[in-house]
Amino acid sequence: MPAPDPRLTNDDLAPAAERKWKVFDLFAMWMSDVHNLGNYTFAAGLLVLGLSAWQIFTSLLLGFVIIYLGMNLMGRLGQRTGVPFPVVSRISFGVWGANIPALIRAVIAIMWYGIQTYLASVAVNVLLLTAVPGLEPWTRHGFLGLDALGWCSFLALWAMQALITTRGMEAVRKFQDFCGPAIWLVMIVLAVWILAKAGWSIPLTTSPEPVSTGEQVRQWFGAVGLVLSIYGTLMLNFCDFSRFAPDQRTVRRGNFWGLPVNSTAFLLLTVVVTAGSMKVYGEAITDPAELIAKVDNTAALVIGALTFAIATMGVNIVANFVSPAYDLANVWPQKISFKVGGLISTIAALLVTPWNLYSSPAVVNYFLGGLGAFLGPLFGIIITDYYLIRRRQVDVDRLFSADPAGPYYYRRGVNPRALAVFLPTAGASAVIALVPFFELAAPYSWFIGTAAAAVLYVRVARDRAGKAV
Repeated sequence: MPAPDPRLTNDDLAPAAERKWKVFDLFAMWMSDVHNLGNYTFAAGLLVLGLSAWQIFTSLLLGFVIIYLGMNLMGRLGQRTGVPFPVVSRISFGVWGANIPALIRAVIAIMWYGIQTYLASVAVNVLLLTAVPGLEPWTRHGFLGLDALGWCSFLALWAMQALITTRGMEAVRKFQDFCGPAIWLVMIVLAVWILAKAGWSIPLTTSPEPVSTGEQVRQWFGAVGLVLSIYGTLMLNFCDFSRFAPDQRTVRRGNFWGLPVNSTAFLLLTVVVTAGSMKVYGEAITDPAELIAKVDNTAALVIGALTFAIATMGVNIVANFVSPAYDLANVWPQKISFKVGGLISTIAALLVTPWNLYSSPAVVNYFLGGLGAFLGPLFGIIITDYYLIRRRQVDVDRLFSADPAGPYYYRRGVNPRALAVFLPTAGASAVIALVPFFELAAPYSWFIGTAAAAVLYVRVARDRAGKAV
């Protein structure tokens, strides 16, 4: 067996030497990923749109069961090979072609890393101004589109994340073990507080915005589709985490408790809190920071601000940092390690001034939304190639070889069949997600792209089945 090509490997991209991630680590990882302001607003918004708490519960449960099954598929691949997403991509796209899916995932993650940090800083600002009104003058002057208080909060969160992430995956594991449980505690306290103010009685079978039965059915299925779209990003690179699990049973159990159980329960609690806010304040407060700001206790405000900041840092690290750190390392393994790739990602997330990105609907919807639609087809190709074409048989050593005779070299290091499937299905998925004419199908763009790419890839790659290693 030839020695690994230095252009394709380093210590971070090589198969995991230690497998320390246990069931609780994966469970806590999912808590960190789910317990954030974006998901809170998403679930609360479903109530405002016309679904009852019970309908939201059932739609989210189905969505997370599907996500659970998909995560197990990618988790098995990562656990068996021990390599991260960009190396896994070499199986389907070729040893050099793997940079295409890796860089797409990296760009999306870096942009959202900055945006999530900014959103966390906004929540912190709301609570700080409520707790310390004297800070208001700091909001009157700004630079590059952000006021002084905003800069202070953003840079503080940015620096804390950088301190954690540049210490490597073991530091990430320890941090997210703390993040998930912390936000659960605050959410439970918040739920008890709002329920007490509501007289321990809130409606769970009705919606504040009654809609027709047909519209409820459409929104119910739309909620399922949106769950798939939201978590399809991490489904693609879940092997970045499962590679550190000692066995597949650990992966399945961690996913089970973290996804259909914990995720559904957390978002249902979010709906309960939102319903309580409607009864108490006469309006649906879908931002937990605004709700905490109504608590007449400075200590509670400070604790709430810190907890939601930590929660957002947790999801940011899990969903938007680990992937680009590996993805960038894959581009130039000789010079870029996981830590260096993470540092590049962190700096890039600052330089793009994410508050300006977030304030531009064109950027968020067309650029990030369009790129996000590409992730479904990538997942469909990689999973189909591994399970249906190669029958779960992979020569891991050859993933690090640039030998033209190797099974993953294809044509000049790129698999033309994978690209021939990816380009049209990704384009179609983006059109469905972005063009107003397809508005009814937009929530299902990730699923449509995944299914289309999987079916098409089977058709074009079957003739290689006998050559699979």
